[in-house]
Amino acid sequence: MTDLAALQRINLQRWSHAKPTRNFASIARRLTASDARSRYQAVAARTGVPWPMIAVVHERECSQDWTRSLAQGDPWDRISVHVPAGRGPFKSWEDAAIDALNNCAPYAGRNKDWSIGALLTKLEEYNGLGYAARGVPSPYVWAGTDQYRSGKYVRDGVYDPNVIDSQAGCAGLLMAMKALDPSIAFAGAAQSSSHASTSEPTAPKKAAPAPPPKTPSLKSPAPGSIGAFIASVLVALVAVFKPKGK
Repeated sequence: MTDLAALQRINLQRWSHAKPTRNFASIARRLTASDARSRYQAVAARTGVPWPMIAVVHERECSQDWTRSLAQGDPWDRISVHVPAGRGPFKSWEDAAIDALNNCAPYAGRNKDWSIGALLTKLEEYNGLGYAARGVPSPYVWAGTDQYRSGKYVRDGVYDPNVIDSQAGCAGLLMAMKALDPSIAFAGAAQSSSHASTSEPTAPKKAAPAPPPKTPSLKSPAPGSIGAFIASVLVALVAVFKPKGK
């Protein structure tokens, strides 16, 4: 059985170091378009699932096809035949999405921890934990980043280590969406991650100004001046004629 807490830590570490190896921009623009975002946000309000996660699942399951269910990509206006089978029919894409998130494994609507490590792990659960059991990154999450090279379940229970997933992985999509929409933020994301940084450069500290030079006076003549010479003579005379103590 997969240790989900350990997988969350692993996925957080992967996120902190991940770099995209594909261009996710065009898909990210579709997913963050105002009309799409409003529909995802409506489902988020009914489920508690962050709308960016809903968006990337929609892309992975059915290439953002609004006639297909978030659960498995089957048409939502008829009873589903793929796992989870027997769902529907529904009145709208939104109703099907709410059912998928609240009533189907991995029951994302019941989740309360949406830090980035937990969110990525929930996405991995959505596709299955077979990759975690093998100790390899899930292409569902990491395809298109340097955290994934190859390996894919080509059908139920059949894993081919040489197949490369051609779809955009959820992590790379989330990175690209965040770059396009500053309102997207992920709790627990490392500040020093290689794909995004929220820290701002600090201005170098200014050196303390040097104290102004002292104005020459009889008590403090400028070095090398006539005043300095006369002062040295006076000091010598005082030393000569100073009465000796008993």
